[in-house]
Amino acid sequence: MSNSKAIKVALIGNPNTGKTSLFNQLTGLNQKVGNYPGITVDKKIGISQLSKDLVASIIDLPGTYSINPTSLDENIVLKTLLNTKHEDFPDVIVVVADIENIKRNLLLFSQIKDLQIPTILAINMADQIDKKGIKIDLNLLKKELKSEVVLISARKKQGIETLKKTIANYKKLDIDALANTSERIDANYFKSIKQNFPKFPLYKSWLYITQVEDYDNLTQEQKKVIKIYKKDVEKIKKYQHKETIFRYQQINSILKKTYHIDRSKGNDLRSKLDKVLTHKIWGYVIFAMILMMIFQSIFDWASYPMDLIDEFFANMSTMVKEILPTGKFTSLISEGIIPGIGGVVIFIPQIAILFLFVAVLEETGYMSRVVFLMDKIMRRFGMSGKSVVPLISGTACAIPAIMAARNISGWKERLITILVVPFTTCSARLPVYAIIIALIIPDQRVLGLFGLQGLTLLALYFVGFISAILSGYLLQHVLKVKGNSLFVIEMPDYKLPSVKNIFYTVVEKTKAFVLGAGKIILAISIILWFLASNGSQKFDDADLNFKSRTEKVNLNPEEYNQQLASYKLEQSYIGIMGKTIEPVIKPLGYDWKIGIALISSFAAREVFVGTLATIYSVGNDDENNTTIKQRMAAEINPETGEPLFNFPVGMSLLVFYAFAMQCVGTLAIVKRETNSWKWPLLQLFGMGALAYVSAFLTYTILS
Repeated sequence: MSNSKAIKVALIGNPNTGKTSLFNQLTGLNQKVGNYPGITVDKKIGISQLSKDLVASIIDLPGTYSINPTSLDENIVLKTLLNTKHEDFPDVIVVVADIENIKRNLLLFSQIKDLQIPTILAINMADQIDKKGIKIDLNLLKKELKSEVVLISARKKQGIETLKKTIANYKKLDIDALANTSERIDANYFKSIKQNFPKFPLYKSWLYITQVEDYDNLTQEQKKVIKIYKKDVEKIKKYQHKETIFRYQQINSILKKTYHIDRSKGNDLRSKLDKVLTHKIWGYVIFAMILMMIFQSIFDWASYPMDLIDEFFANMSTMVKEILPTGKFTSLISEGIIPGIGGVVIFIPQIAILFLFVAVLEETGYMSRVVFLMDKIMRRFGMSGKSVVPLISGTACAIPAIMAARNISGWKERLITILVVPFTTCSARLPVYAIIIALIIPDQRVLGLFGLQGLTLLALYFVGFISAILSGYLLQHVLKVKGNSLFVIEMPDYKLPSVKNIFYTVVEKTKAFVLGAGKIILAISIILWFLASNGSQKFDDADLNFKSRTEKVNLNPEEYNQQLASYKLEQSYIGIMGKTIEPVIKPLGYDWKIGIALISSFAAREVFVGTLATIYSVGNDDENNTTIKQRMAAEINPETGEPLFNFPVGMSLLVFYAFAMQCVGTLAIVKRETNSWKWPLLQLFGMGALAYVSAFLTYTILS
């Protein structure tokens, strides 16, 4: 592959056309995800071997309905295609269309074709032609569109090799414009544009005048000319409207000759399923049952592999102590790094199961029905129906969920959505919830079907969602910001989920979670180990001081070592820090160790468990309690002599993390998206105060 020639191929299409499935088929595991320069929008690039001596770099551009952008994501598509010096400017474009919604898809194709870049139309879901009662004259369609058209089924791998061969022969493609609407709109006006920009395709010049705000790749003279054209705002709006009408007229004329659909001959169940799944009563009942199944599975399916992982890291820590010589380095590995990493790896099964279910719901088309269903509720709480997408995405991670709010055109609805998304229970909270629930909630069944632990987790997700929409209702009346937006969502066909797509999604998102959290946890674990293994003069003299304090107390060797370790931990730097903040958190039922975990988890919520794993590893010499779960269960409150993590403390922690803004990454992305520190600081202190008061009331009532 190293000797092969490389070309750039852009995949472009409307949402829900199967563009991602095609990307996965073309690239397999040879793909990477980054960000576009200067913005936090996913940039997916993969490598595809088209032939023996030709390799393609496949760029999966964000989904868009047209190249007239209404969101930041869609603006990426426009900028990529206009600037020939852009790092992702393609040699050839593949526009992905859905066989059943081809009329709407052809608007985007028509616009891109007029840019006079080699373009291929890939009509996806071709395996559904007979089921949908569709007839298509492929040869005539190619002639009318002045382009190569390939029928594919990304799910069933049909037509993929044909598409590869067509891409490889991109230099033979017809690059003539398709619409030629300028003559019908205003021939003289567009003739003047062509004269001013003779080296540009006419439609490209038109897009610079109507859509683009920055012109980094243009000369000063070209910029001046564009500004003159831009002054006539009313004419531009009028001509844009005419352009869209003329394009659809041409598309209708082409499809009348080449495409026919007779739904009476189709046999799909879409309408029947929609009547049930979007029903005003049964739709919500079914959605609730699906959620209960998901959260129950997170505990039932993940319990065995989690126990194996927990024991593996505990045994690894013990083995390191036995093999390596006693010293600081051994202590760092066995008490700092291994417990810290184990504190996040243990939750891979639960995170993977959560992503698995979300991917299945998206692949089948059910997630769009959920968005439609919840729109009726969301409108009452100051948010657009489009706000449901970020809120649902927030169950994975608040950062991409907040970025997803870019699709909301109204600033007020978008701002409210950004501010309330962190209330939704993200995957980073899952490790905290899972370990606390396992400690305080008995593993019992309700009605023989649902476990108490799964129901508790479901309740926490429900609390997060309710908090989000109630906050939205409050902000709707408090924020003095104007703005409204329309709710538009596409309802894709139901389809069997692609195992390949789901696999890639689960692996990619789980890997991102583990690597992203792992870097933070590893760094914090090393810092915590250092702070817990070093201290002032009292720490250095701990052995002598503790021995003198316990001379009159008869302790066996095991009890002596255990209490000495705890005493040294209190005299360490981290112990001093914890004792300093303990008066503030004691009303919540927390000791200084939990306080340290709360502070360190501000870097990322999931660090809470890793922090406790490190602290308890340094401060515990009891070889019988080896796993983090066992160490937490064995932790005793010195004042009461009872387990520290009892029901009131556990519930207080669950409530605290349900409301607290314990994520510096989320604050950073809110600052970037709102371009102000005002809103992230409002989130930090507002949610922090709510978390503290709620946790205090919970502990006080239950104690």
